[in-house]
Amino acid sequence: MHRYILKRLLLMIPTLLGVAVLVFLMLRVAPGDIVELRYAGTGTYAPKEALDLERAQLGLDKPLWHQFVTWIWGIARLDFGNSMWTGQPVIHEIAIRLELSLQLALMATIVAIFLSIPLGTLAALKQDTWVDYFVRVFSIAGLSVPSFWLGILIILGFLIIFQWLPPLTFTSFWVDPKANLTQMIWPALAVGYRYSAVATRMTRSAVLEVLREDYIRTARAKGLWERVVLVRHALKNAMLPVITIIGLEFAFLVGGLVVTEQVFNLNGIGMLFVESIAQRDYMIVQTLVLLISFVFIFVNFLVDLINACLDPRIRYQ
Repeated sequence: MHRYILKRLLLMIPTLLGVAVLVFLMLRVAPGDIVELRYAGTGTYAPKEALDLERAQLGLDKPLWHQFVTWIWGIARLDFGNSMWTGQPVIHEIAIRLELSLQLALMATIVAIFLSIPLGTLAALKQDTWVDYFVRVFSIAGLSVPSFWLGILIILGFLIIFQWLPPLTFTSFWVDPKANLTQMIWPALAVGYRYSAVATRMTRSAVLEVLREDYIRTARAKGLWERVVLVRHALKNAMLPVITIIGLEFAFLVGGLVVTEQVFNLNGIGMLFVESIAQRDYMIVQTLVLLISFVFIFVNFLVDLINACLDPRIRYQ
């Protein structure tokens, strides 16, 4: 196991390097010039000499290979450079938004787990009954309703029915936990509901498949309690694909909630991503892509380890 873990960790390096090469080249190929955009925003005319001087200050006048090597060498030293738009350190621009996105992703994941696993298991145990049909309608509705639209309904519902508007100014959990949770619980419910719909359907299918296995019939024939059969024998094996789905969805939530963040006035990683692309802020976009890629790779790595702990038949060599 230790050898497998070390091998997977080392394989992250060439994977992230390949991602770095792709995002670097794609940003340079895309049309648009950050220097011209900055001067266009001020509404003033800039001579060619001023544009060239600005490009030299940003390092854009150097060959592409030199820009890439400088960027990679900075990352190796944990120096991600400065934003080309604001001039602030990239790590600062991301850090002030990462807390919000991580908290939202964690809360939505907790909501999804508490909804999907009990409902999916119950639907499998009560197959083709009204309970099963209700859970299936619940999950299909979650897949059909966009989370941002559900968020709009939540805000309008509170405003029209209770004459109360959820707070739209982010407060850190470490500063005021009550104010933080009062704001974050609603986008977490909106995102977690759709998130749970995918996991619920996967849980139902996985539990149904496991309940038809021979070892489940053997456990029941030995006279074990149904709760023991379900928890100790069925759910442990049925959770393998469910955990994989939950892990992938969590990685997506870190940077993929642009519209939902906009609805609830949350300035998270998704909003920063869109703004940086619109402003051609190469340094922030490159770092964000690497960050999200690392989250996906690391979450997949953790999912593999959890699967090995749940199922003793899995042995990584």
